[in-house]
Amino acid sequence: MDNQIFSQREAKKHFSKLGLYFLLGTFLIIITQVIVVFFVQIIRPSTTYDTNQSLLLAMIPTYAISMPLMIYVLHRFVPKKTIEKRSLTGGQFLMAFVICFSAMYLSNILGNLITQVVGMMKQSSVSNPILEIATSTNLWINFFLMVICAPIYEELIFRKLLIDRTVRYGEGISILLSGLIFGLFHGNLNQFSYAFVLGVLFGYVYVKTGMIRYTILLHMIINFIGSVLGILILNLLDYDALLAASTDYAAMTSYATSHLPQLMVYLFYLFIVFALAITGIILFAINIKKFTFSPQEISIPKGKRFSTVFLNLGMILYSGYWIVSILIQLFQ
Repeated sequence: MDNQIFSQREAKKHFSKLGLYFLLGTFLIIITQVIVVFFVQIIRPSTTYDTNQSLLLAMIPTYAISMPLMIYVLHRFVPKKTIEKRSLTGGQFLMAFVICFSAMYLSNILGNLITQVVGMMKQSSVSNPILEIATSTNLWINFFLMVICAPIYEELIFRKLLIDRTVRYGEGISILLSGLIFGLFHGNLNQFSYAFVLGVLFGYVYVKTGMIRYTILLHMIINFIGSVLGILILNLLDYDALLAASTDYAAMTSYATSHLPQLMVYLFYLFIVFALAITGIILFAINIKKFTFSPQEISIPKGKRFSTVFLNLGMILYSGYWIVSILIQLFQ
Protein backbone atom coordinates (compact mmCIF):
# COMPACT_ATOMS: atom_id res chain seq x y z
CA MET A 1 0.00 0.00 0.00
CA ASP A 2 1.34 3.43 -0.94
CA ASN A 3 1.95 5.78 1.94
CA GLN A 4 -0.69 8.44 2.44
CA ILE A 5 0.39 12.09 2.27
CA PHE A 6 1.93 12.96 5.61
CA SER A 7 0.45 15.92 7.49
CA GLN A 8 2.42 16.70 10.62
CA ARG A 9 -0.35 18.88 11.98
CA GLU A 10 -2.95 16.12 11.66
CA ALA A 11 -0.59 13.48 13.07
CA LYS A 12 0.34 15.65 16.07
CA LYS A 13 -3.33 16.33 16.66
CA HIS A 14 -4.03 12.59 16.63
CA PHE A 15 -1.26 11.74 19.12
CA SER A 16 -2.20 14.71 21.29
CA LYS A 17 -5.79 13.49 21.46
CA LEU A 18 -4.56 10.07 22.60
CA GLY A 19 -2.34 11.61 25.27
CA LEU A 20 -5.20 13.77 26.56
CA TYR A 21 -7.56 10.79 26.71
CA PHE A 22 -5.01 8.74 28.65
CA LEU A 23 -4.44 11.67 31.02
CA LEU A 24 -8.20 11.98 31.43
CA GLY A 25 -8.35 8.27 32.22
CA THR A 26 -5.61 8.72 34.81
CA PHE A 27 -7.52 11.49 36.56
CA LEU A 28 -10.76 9.51 36.30
CA ILE A 29 -9.14 6.58 38.12
CA ILE A 30 -7.78 8.84 40.86
CA ILE A 31 -11.06 10.74 41.31
CA THR A 32 -13.11 7.54 41.40
CA GLN A 33 -10.85 6.01 44.02
CA VAL A 34 -10.91 9.17 46.17
CA ILE A 35 -14.71 9.40 46.04
CA VAL A 36 -15.18 5.73 46.96
CA VAL A 37 -12.68 5.93 49.84
CA PHE A 38 -14.27 9.17 51.06
CA PHE A 39 -17.73 7.64 51.37
CA VAL A 40 -16.42 4.39 52.85
CA GLN A 41 -14.57 6.36 55.53
CA ILE A 42 -17.85 8.02 56.45
CA ILE A 43 -19.93 4.84 56.41
CA ARG A 44 -17.39 2.31 57.71
CA PRO A 45 -14.00 3.90 58.53
CA SER A 46 -12.48 0.68 59.88
CA THR A 47 -12.46 -0.74 56.33
CA THR A 48 -9.67 1.59 55.23
CA TYR A 49 -7.32 0.23 57.91
CA ASP A 50 -7.38 -3.29 56.49
CA THR A 51 -4.81 -3.87 53.70
CA ASN A 52 -6.98 -6.30 51.73
CA GLN A 53 -10.10 -4.18 51.92
CA SER A 54 -8.18 -0.99 51.11
CA LEU A 55 -6.73 -2.57 47.97
CA LEU A 56 -10.16 -3.77 46.86
CA LEU A 57 -11.58 -0.29 47.52
CA ALA A 58 -8.93 1.19 45.25
CA MET A 59 -8.99 -1.36 42.45
CA ILE A 60 -12.62 -2.48 42.08
CA PRO A 61 -13.82 1.05 41.13
CA THR A 62 -10.89 1.22 38.71
CA TYR A 63 -11.85 -2.01 36.96
CA ALA A 64 -15.62 -1.54 37.27
CA ILE A 65 -15.91 2.17 36.38
CA SER A 66 -12.76 4.04 35.32
CA MET A 67 -11.15 1.63 32.88
CA PRO A 68 -14.43 0.68 31.15
CA LEU A 69 -15.00 4.41 30.59
CA MET A 70 -11.47 4.73 29.17
CA ILE A 71 -12.23 1.84 26.80
CA TYR A 72 -15.50 3.45 25.73
CA VAL A 73 -13.94 6.87 25.07
CA LEU A 74 -10.98 5.48 23.10
CA HIS A 75 -13.22 3.13 21.12
CA ARG A 76 -15.86 5.79 20.42
CA PHE A 77 -13.86 8.91 19.65
CA VAL A 78 -10.48 7.89 18.18
CA PRO A 79 -10.31 6.28 14.70
CA LYS A 80 -8.61 2.89 14.42
CA LYS A 81 -7.03 0.54 11.90
CA THR A 82 -7.86 -3.16 11.97
CA ILE A 83 -4.76 -5.36 12.22
CA GLU A 84 -4.67 -8.55 10.18
CA LYS A 85 -5.07 -11.61 12.39
CA ARG A 86 -2.46 -14.36 12.42
CA SER A 87 -2.31 -17.37 14.75
CA LEU A 88 0.71 -18.45 16.79
CA THR A 89 1.77 -22.07 17.04
CA GLY A 90 2.30 -23.56 20.48
CA GLY A 91 6.06 -23.35 20.00
CA GLN A 92 5.90 -19.70 18.95
CA PHE A 93 3.78 -18.82 21.97
CA LEU A 94 6.18 -20.66 24.29
CA MET A 95 9.13 -18.81 22.78
CA ALA A 96 7.31 -15.49 23.20
CA PHE A 97 6.65 -16.30 26.86
CA VAL A 98 10.27 -17.23 27.59
CA ILE A 99 11.61 -14.08 25.92
CA CYS A 100 9.05 -11.88 27.70
CA PHE A 101 9.78 -13.47 31.08
CA SER A 102 13.52 -13.10 30.61
CA ALA A 103 13.16 -9.45 29.59
CA MET A 104 10.91 -8.78 32.58
CA TYR A 105 13.34 -10.45 34.99
CA LEU A 106 16.41 -8.60 33.70
CA SER A 107 14.72 -5.21 33.45
CA ASN A 108 13.33 -5.65 36.96
CA ILE A 109 16.88 -6.20 38.23
CA LEU A 110 17.97 -3.01 36.44
CA GLY A 111 15.08 -1.06 37.98
CA ASN A 112 15.93 -2.33 41.45
CA LEU A 113 19.60 -1.39 41.00
CA ILE A 114 18.65 2.15 39.97
CA THR A 115 16.32 2.58 42.93
CA GLN A 116 19.03 1.27 45.27
CA VAL A 117 21.46 3.86 43.89
CA VAL A 118 18.84 6.56 44.42
CA GLY A 119 18.28 5.24 47.96
CA MET A 120 22.02 5.47 48.66
CA MET A 121 22.10 9.03 47.33
CA LYS A 122 19.25 10.20 49.54
CA GLN A 123 20.37 7.92 52.43
CA SER A 124 17.02 6.19 52.78
CA SER A 125 15.34 3.29 51.01
CA VAL A 126 13.01 3.72 48.05
CA SER A 127 9.71 1.95 48.51
CA ASN A 128 8.56 -0.72 46.07
CA PRO A 129 4.75 -0.33 46.05
CA ILE A 130 3.90 -3.44 44.07
CA LEU A 131 6.11 -5.67 46.25
CA GLU A 132 4.64 -4.19 49.42
CA ILE A 133 1.11 -4.77 48.15
CA ALA A 134 1.79 -8.30 46.91
CA THR A 135 3.45 -9.43 50.16
CA SER A 136 0.83 -7.93 52.46
CA THR A 137 -2.34 -8.90 50.60
CA ASN A 138 -4.34 -12.12 50.55
CA LEU A 139 -3.14 -14.36 47.72
CA TRP A 140 -6.66 -14.85 46.37
CA ILE A 141 -7.08 -11.09 46.12
CA ASN A 142 -3.70 -10.89 44.37
CA PHE A 143 -4.86 -13.57 41.96
CA PHE A 144 -8.15 -11.84 41.21
CA LEU A 145 -6.68 -8.35 40.74
CA MET A 146 -3.22 -9.03 39.29
CA VAL A 147 -3.75 -12.24 37.33
CA ILE A 148 -7.33 -11.78 36.09
CA CYS A 149 -8.37 -8.11 36.09
CA ALA A 150 -5.10 -6.27 35.38
CA PRO A 151 -4.02 -8.28 32.31
CA ILE A 152 -7.44 -8.09 30.67
CA TYR A 153 -7.98 -4.36 31.13
CA GLU A 154 -4.38 -3.31 30.59
CA GLU A 155 -3.98 -5.31 27.40
CA LEU A 156 -7.25 -4.00 25.99
CA ILE A 157 -6.32 -0.38 26.76
CA PHE A 158 -2.54 -0.23 26.28
CA ARG A 159 -2.21 -2.76 23.50
CA LYS A 160 -5.37 -3.23 21.44
CA LEU A 161 -6.99 0.20 21.71
CA LEU A 162 -3.71 2.15 21.66
CA ILE A 163 -1.96 0.18 18.91
CA ASP A 164 -5.07 -0.02 16.73
CA ARG A 165 -5.07 3.78 16.78
CA THR A 166 -1.36 4.38 16.12
CA VAL A 167 -0.14 1.46 13.96
CA ARG A 168 -0.92 3.27 10.71
CA TYR A 169 1.99 5.61 11.56
CA GLY A 170 4.36 2.65 11.78
CA GLU A 171 4.57 -0.54 13.81
CA GLY A 172 7.78 0.57 15.54
CA ILE A 173 6.31 3.90 16.65
CA SER A 174 3.10 2.22 17.80
CA ILE A 175 4.91 -0.47 19.80
CA LEU A 176 7.30 2.01 21.44
CA LEU A 177 4.43 4.32 22.39
CA SER A 178 2.46 1.42 23.82
CA GLY A 179 5.39 0.42 26.03
CA LEU A 180 6.10 3.97 27.17
CA ILE A 181 2.52 4.92 28.04
CA PHE A 182 2.06 1.56 29.79
CA GLY A 183 5.30 1.90 31.76
CA LEU A 184 4.61 5.47 32.87
CA PHE A 185 1.09 4.51 33.93
CA HIS A 186 2.52 2.38 36.75
CA GLY A 187 3.81 5.50 38.48
CA ASN A 188 7.06 4.23 39.99
CA LEU A 189 10.51 3.38 38.67
CA ASN A 190 10.53 -0.22 39.93
CA GLN A 191 7.56 -1.07 37.76
CA PHE A 192 8.31 1.32 34.92
CA SER A 193 11.54 -0.48 34.02
CA TYR A 194 9.93 -3.87 33.39
CA ALA A 195 6.46 -2.61 32.41
CA PHE A 196 8.01 -0.58 29.59
CA VAL A 197 10.01 -3.57 28.31
CA LEU A 198 7.05 -5.93 28.60
CA GLY A 199 4.80 -3.35 26.96
CA VAL A 200 7.12 -3.22 23.95
CA LEU A 201 7.29 -7.02 23.66
CA PHE A 202 3.55 -7.49 24.16
CA GLY A 203 3.01 -4.75 21.59
CA TYR A 204 5.15 -6.61 19.07
CA VAL A 205 3.18 -9.82 19.64
CA TYR A 206 -0.11 -7.98 19.16
CA VAL A 207 1.06 -6.12 16.04
CA LYS A 208 2.17 -9.36 14.42
CA THR A 209 -0.90 -11.41 15.37
CA GLY A 210 -3.77 -8.93 15.74
CA MET A 211 -5.05 -11.17 18.56
CA ILE A 212 -5.18 -9.59 21.97
CA ARG A 213 -5.80 -12.94 23.65
CA TYR A 214 -2.14 -13.85 23.21
CA THR A 215 -0.86 -10.83 25.13
CA ILE A 216 -3.56 -11.21 27.78
CA LEU A 217 -2.47 -14.81 28.37
CA LEU A 218 1.24 -13.86 28.43
CA HIS A 219 0.45 -11.06 30.88
CA MET A 220 -1.57 -13.41 33.09
CA ILE A 221 1.17 -16.05 33.23
CA ILE A 222 3.92 -13.55 34.06
CA ASN A 223 1.80 -11.82 36.72
CA PHE A 224 0.92 -15.20 38.22
CA ILE A 225 4.57 -16.22 38.51
CA GLY A 226 5.58 -12.94 40.15
CA SER A 227 2.54 -11.90 42.17
CA VAL A 228 1.12 -15.25 43.28
CA LEU A 229 3.54 -18.15 42.87
CA GLY A 230 6.60 -16.21 44.04
CA ILE A 231 4.78 -14.81 47.06
CA LEU A 232 3.33 -18.24 47.90
CA ILE A 233 6.81 -19.76 47.93
CA LEU A 234 8.16 -16.92 50.11
CA ASN A 235 5.28 -17.47 52.55
CA LEU A 236 6.01 -21.20 52.70
CA LEU A 237 9.66 -20.37 53.26
CA ASP A 238 8.83 -18.07 56.21
CA TYR A 239 11.05 -15.40 54.68
CA ASP A 240 11.08 -13.19 57.78
CA ALA A 241 12.46 -16.09 59.84
CA LEU A 242 15.10 -16.70 57.17
CA LEU A 243 16.26 -13.08 57.32
CA ALA A 244 16.36 -13.17 61.11
CA ALA A 245 18.47 -16.34 61.09
CA SER A 246 20.84 -15.21 58.32
CA THR A 247 23.13 -13.30 60.71
CA ASP A 248 23.79 -16.23 63.05
CA TYR A 249 25.34 -19.56 61.96
CA ALA A 250 23.62 -21.66 64.63
CA ALA A 251 20.24 -20.07 63.95
CA MET A 252 20.72 -20.56 60.22
CA THR A 253 21.58 -24.24 60.73
CA SER A 254 18.48 -24.69 62.85
CA TYR A 255 16.33 -22.89 60.29
CA ALA A 256 17.69 -24.96 57.39
CA THR A 257 17.03 -28.20 59.28
CA SER A 258 13.44 -27.29 60.12
CA HIS A 259 12.64 -25.80 56.69
CA LEU A 260 14.49 -28.19 54.39
CA PRO A 261 11.49 -29.10 52.15
CA GLN A 262 10.58 -25.42 51.75
CA LEU A 263 14.19 -24.53 50.91
CA MET A 264 14.28 -27.24 48.26
CA VAL A 265 11.10 -25.83 46.68
CA TYR A 266 12.57 -22.32 46.80
CA LEU A 267 15.84 -23.42 45.19
CA PHE A 268 13.93 -25.26 42.46
CA TYR A 269 11.87 -22.10 41.83
CA LEU A 270 15.07 -20.03 41.56
CA PHE A 271 16.54 -22.59 39.18
CA ILE A 272 13.48 -22.36 36.91
CA VAL A 273 13.56 -18.55 36.99
CA PHE A 274 17.28 -18.41 36.13
CA ALA A 275 16.86 -21.05 33.42
CA LEU A 276 14.01 -19.08 31.82
CA ALA A 277 16.04 -15.86 32.00
CA ILE A 278 19.09 -17.38 30.31
CA THR A 279 17.01 -19.27 27.73
CA GLY A 280 15.16 -16.07 26.88
CA ILE A 281 18.43 -14.23 26.21
CA ILE A 282 19.59 -17.03 23.91
CA LEU A 283 16.28 -17.20 22.04
CA PHE A 284 16.22 -13.43 21.57
CA ALA A 285 19.78 -13.41 20.23
CA ILE A 286 19.03 -16.26 17.81
CA ASN A 287 15.83 -14.68 16.50
CA ILE A 288 16.75 -10.99 16.62
CA LYS A 289 16.90 -10.72 12.81
CA LYS A 290 13.31 -11.96 12.60
CA PHE A 291 12.01 -8.91 14.51
CA THR A 292 10.91 -6.81 11.54
CA PHE A 293 8.32 -4.09 10.95
CA SER A 294 5.88 -3.80 8.06
CA PRO A 295 5.73 -0.62 5.93
CA GLN A 296 3.72 2.27 7.39
CA GLU A 297 0.39 3.31 5.97
CA ILE A 298 1.29 6.91 6.89
CA SER A 299 5.06 7.39 6.99
CA ILE A 300 6.40 10.05 9.34
CA PRO A 301 9.63 11.43 7.83
CA LYS A 302 12.87 10.98 9.74
CA GLY A 303 13.62 14.03 11.83
CA LYS A 304 9.93 14.64 12.51
CA ARG A 305 9.01 11.44 14.34
CA PHE A 306 9.89 12.49 17.89
CA SER A 307 8.32 15.94 17.57
CA THR A 308 5.20 14.51 15.93
CA VAL A 309 4.59 11.71 18.43
CA PHE A 310 5.77 13.27 21.70
CA LEU A 311 6.04 17.06 21.35
CA ASN A 312 2.33 17.74 21.41
CA LEU A 313 0.07 18.97 24.19
CA GLY A 314 -1.53 15.65 25.10
CA MET A 315 1.63 13.56 25.23
CA ILE A 316 3.58 16.29 27.06
CA LEU A 317 0.89 16.57 29.74
CA TYR A 318 0.51 12.79 30.12
CA SER A 319 4.25 12.08 30.22
CA GLY A 320 4.95 15.11 32.41
CA TYR A 321 2.35 14.10 34.99
CA TRP A 322 3.71 10.57 35.35
CA ILE A 323 7.39 11.55 35.25
CA VAL A 324 6.79 14.01 38.10
CA SER A 325 4.87 11.31 40.00
CA ILE A 326 7.78 8.86 39.56
CA LEU A 327 10.33 11.43 40.73
CA ILE A 328 8.23 12.28 43.79
CA GLN A 329 7.94 8.58 44.64
CA LEU A 330 11.71 8.15 44.24
CA PHE A 331 12.80 11.08 46.38
CA GLN A 332 10.05 11.41 48.97
